[in-house]
Amino acid sequence: MNPLFLKNIRVDDALSDILVSDGLIRRIRPAGEMLPAQEAEVFDCDGKTALPGLVNMHTHAAMALMRGIQEDVAFDEWLAEIWRIEQKLDEEFIYHSTRVAVLEMIKTGTTTFTDQYWYYPVTARAAHEMGIRPALGFVVLDQGGPSGMERQKEDCIRQFEEAKAIGDGSLPIVNCHAVYSVSEPMILWATEFARKNHLKFHIHVSETAGEVRDCKARHGGLSPVEYLDRLGVLDDQVIAAHCMWLSDEDVRILGERKVNVVHNINSNLKLASGHQFRYDDLRDAGANVCIGTDGCASSNNLDMVEAMKTAALIQKGWRDDPKALPLHELIDCATIHGAKALGIDAGRIAKGAIADILIVDTDNTFFLSPGSFLANFIYSAHSECIDSVVAGGKLVMRGRVVPGEKEILAEARKMLSKIS
Repeated sequence: MNPLFLKNIRVDDALSDILVSDGLIRRIRPAGEMLPAQEAEVFDCDGKTALPGLVNMHTHAAMALMRGIQEDVAFDEWLAEIWRIEQKLDEEFIYHSTRVAVLEMIKTGTTTFTDQYWYYPVTARAAHEMGIRPALGFVVLDQGGPSGMERQKEDCIRQFEEAKAIGDGSLPIVNCHAVYSVSEPMILWATEFARKNHLKFHIHVSETAGEVRDCKARHGGLSPVEYLDRLGVLDDQVIAAHCMWLSDEDVRILGERKVNVVHNINSNLKLASGHQFRYDDLRDAGANVCIGTDGCASSNNLDMVEAMKTAALIQKGWRDDPKALPLHELIDCATIHGAKALGIDAGRIAKGAIADILIVDTDNTFFLSPGSFLANFIYSAHSECIDSVVAGGKLVMRGRVVPGEKEILAEARKMLSKIS
């Protein structure tokens, strides 16, 4: 991969040049002070601004071909239909649907995503081919009785070893679906496996009021957070998706254990799972709050720009406080907090960081304002103002064009018959 020289790009309000090589940001200098190496690819970014690549911390990427199939229904009915459809899926479907998801994520500015879905080596291949970074792993879910559980353990170990041998740049994690779908012995096994192999542990937590109510009924009055804490699961390696229904004690535990909490506002709103996410309380307690989109079967898109805007507006609304979730915290939730949760040096435009860079075109009505760039980007513009994307030092989109996108869409259309 040749070095990349981003010329005349605005970084934090300063016109700059950025040198990228071997996947990292090597230098940032005032524009004109640095000459590109002879072998470097020069990209003139006049009129454009750099932002860190977005980190989508909770997805089900291969649901990209399942959007719109189950609308205007309650969560339990929605989930039952999704699980019925998922019985039909195979590796071919997962591969082509994931390519659609990755295409959409690139076009909307995501350079790293955390995924929980079936056939994860296929998802890894699709993401690797298209140039963005996935964090993914085996999904632990109670099925098949005792023999099925043992097969899951064997499959998890085997697929982890295979993925490690390939070394495609994916970030390996362990996915444990939820306390209502995974038994205590399997939760404990998955936790031990994650810790033994120094992996992140990704789980849905307190997504609905019903989940909390049922957990308390089954586990002596303990909420999902309290139950997981009693089992010794919670620590700073845990990625807890949703966390919409939290008590004061839940917030205290998540903060004290430094858990990475993922807010998925559009999905939660659409399924009427809740809207009063306790961002301020979690932040102040010490939790690392990130943002995700969830899968397209519930959120209908993978647009992190839209997710940021909705998250901030809802916080301001339900708290009756226009200062809630201010812009500088909002962008951190979508970038550097996710990178921290995954243990990578990304989510920032700085020397030595991974070169995940969005090149935002400001030559349009959305930025014709004396307001701040971030305000215009998040509240006024939309993701189509992202002109180009650098992921891991490579241009994966230039001028809104992703290589092979027409072929990706054509192949994906053939997959729709599998779930109709």
